[in-house]
Parts: sequence; C-alpha cells; structure tokens
Amino acid sequence: MNAVAKNQSAWLQALRSEALTQFAAQGFPSPRDEDWRYTNVTAIEKKRFLPATNASTAVDVQAILTTYQLKDAWSVVLIDGYFSAELSLLEGLPEAVAVMSMANALDSQAETLQRYLGQAVSHTEHGFVAFNMAHFTDGLFVHIAAKQVVAKPIQVLHIATQADSLTATRTVIIAELMAEAELIETFVGVDNAYLTAAVTEVFVEDNAAITLTKVQYEADKAYHFGGTYVKQARNARFTHHNFAFGSLLARCDIHSDLDDAAECELNGLYLGAKRQHLDNHTRINHNKPHGISRELYKGILDDRARGVFQGRVVVAEDAQKTDSIMNNRNLLLSADAEADTKPQLEIYADDVKCGHGVTVGQLEEKSIFYLQSRAIDEETARNILTFAFANEMVDKITLPSLKAVLVTLLLTHFPQQGYAD
Repeated sequence: MNAVAKNQSAWLQALRSEALTQFAAQGFPSPRDEDWRYTNVTAIEKKRFLPATNASTAVDVQAILTTYQLKDAWSVVLIDGYFSAELSLLEGLPEAVAVMSMANALDSQAETLQRYLGQAVSHTEHGFVAFNMAHFTDGLFVHIAAKQVVAKPIQVLHIATQADSLTATRTVIIAELMAEAELIETFVGVDNAYLTAAVTEVFVEDNAAITLTKVQYEADKAYHFGGTYVKQARNARFTHHNFAFGSLLARCDIHSDLDDAAECELNGLYLGAKRQHLDNHTRINHNKPHGISRELYKGILDDRARGVFQGRVVVAEDAQKTDSIMNNRNLLLSADAEADTKPQLEIYADDVKCGHGVTVGQLEEKSIFYLQSRAIDEETARNILTFAFANEMVDKITLPSLKAVLVTLLLTHFPQQGYAD
C-alpha cells in the first residue's frame, strides 16, 4: 500500500471516501454531459488499468531525462506517479520555498494541506476529479512564502513507464502574498497504453503571480486527463501555457476564479495527427470587479485527428469593469481532420468589455503561391506557414531550454519534411 493510502488522517480519509462514493454514483463523464459532448471516454472505461506501483522500473529513464529535464530549472521527477528524490534536482532552493512529495506533505504539512486540498475544485466537478481524489498515490506540494520571488522555474517531470497502468497524482501550489514563481509540468511516457489522471490546484494570494506551463507529450497509445484549477485573490496574476502534443485521447481542464482586479492569461496550442483526440476545456469566472482575462488557443489538426476547444467566461453580477477577450483559431491540414469549437460568454454585469472570436480553416492558397513565387516548393511552403501559425504560441515562452524542447517537438510532430532541414 502506498504512503498516501496508509495515511490515517481523519480529514483526508473523509475526503477520499466522499470522492469514492461520488465516483461510484457518477462514474466517468459521458457525451450526455454538456461539457463533455465532444469527447467520449468509453475506451477508458472498457480497458483495465492497474494502479502503477512504486517498484524500480525496468525502463532506462536516462534518455527521457536527457531530453526533457530542463537544465536551467529546478526539477522534480515523478516516476509512474511517485516522487523520485534520486532523480530530482532541488539543490539551492530557498528555505522560503517548500517543495516535497504529496506523501511527505500529508505528514509534515498536514495542517496547511487540510486548508487547501480540494478547495480549488470539488470532487463533484466531474468523474475524473472524484476519481483522482479517491485514488491519487502521490504528487507534489509547493509552498512559496510571502514576498519570495523564485529565481528559477520549478519543473515537475511526470514519466510513465508501466504498460496498462493508472497513474494518479495530485499537486497543490500555494503562492502567498506578493510571491512570484514559474512552474512547468511535463508529461511524457514510454510507448505503452496507460492512463494518466492528474489534478493540480493553484492558490495565488493577494498581489502574487504564478506562471504555469504544461507540456503534454504522452505516448501514442496513452490516455490523459489533466485538470488545473486556480483560485486568484485580489490583484493576483496567473498565466498558463498549455501545449498538447501527445496521447491517443487527452482532456485538459483549465478553470480559474478571479477576485477583485485579478488578471488571468490562458494560452494553448494543440497538435493532432493520425486519430488523436485532444479536448481543451477552459473556464474563467470573473467574480469581482476590475478583472482582466486574455485567452488564445490554437489548434493544428492533420489526418483524422479531432481537436476540441470549449472556452467559457462567466462575468458575475458584481464583476463590473471586467475586461475579457477570448480567441480560438484552428488550422486543418486534412479534409478528414475535425475541429469542434464552442466559445461561451455569460455576462450578468452591465459595465463590461468582453469579446470572443473563432476561426477554422486551411492554409491560404495565396500565401502558398507567394512563397512558391520566391522559388520555394509547395511542400516546404506549407511547412513554413504551418510552423509560423504554431510558433506564435511557442514564442510566448521565455525559458531557453523549454523553448528548445517545444520547437523540436513542433518540427517533428507532423510527417511533413522540408522546413526542419
């Protein structure tokens, strides 16, 4: 039995028991649920995934570390959902920044976790959240003290190595008053069928700032659910970059609740090929006045891939002077590719500035012709235009090592040749 399951804290056992009861009654979401109308997870329900173990892996993870462990960041490594102190690189972290496994935090930081765990998202949100709360085996706890500015990013590298396994992790990130930090979640795995169910809760207190980047490059046969749920206090700033390149079927939730004058920026890029299904669901709740939110998601879909974007902005009655803009742009490289997009604005205040835009289309023939007129062949012209469409999102990343990883993934994701050369 893992350390989290062994923990006898009454409050934790109550949370997990309630979540298990909720999941038993509710099950996984289905297309009958409006927020899941474009995504059917029956394939996950039909397949038997056994909980990943904390045994020594037979897979040599060194090649994965060489490719994905960022050199200009502190690094936390989780193998099959379990914290690896041996592979993590945390030397030099300030004393005011606590970074530890969830299993350890439930012992040494129990009082703090009791105040935060499950408070950014309820297990009644949907079946995957309840499932995660009931079954998570480990994860990460990050606590940044007031006024602490973390000098380097903190990477959380999730590596899946076990075939037909379930990896369930829970992460809690707390940035106290005026603290600032950047974190990077990276999900990769060896070429197996497996299920990742990861939930991250982020608490950004008054005048604090958190930048969180997610890179999802799971194996081709893998299934992935990742939910990020955020509570922003007064004047808090939260920025999220979401890159979805991997897995057979993936769903990503990004939800944030904004207090007075809080700012939220959500950026996303999803690249689908073959028969991949990539679903992105965002929700920004403007609960108080003077909030600002900006959202831009881009999708590139080839072969028979399907991309989904559901973006929802809710402006409460008291949230006057809200300023919100949401855009979703999709590029289809194949006649069989599909993009389903559903932007939503729910506005209950009368003094706001809100807007949204959506585009779904192919490469412009006049742009291809222009490049061809400059002695560039058609295939290379298409590759250049596709890369430029995607690279706008990569250019938002400032960390050199992370940008290099993303560019490499971008140039190798599709089977087209020419531009990378």
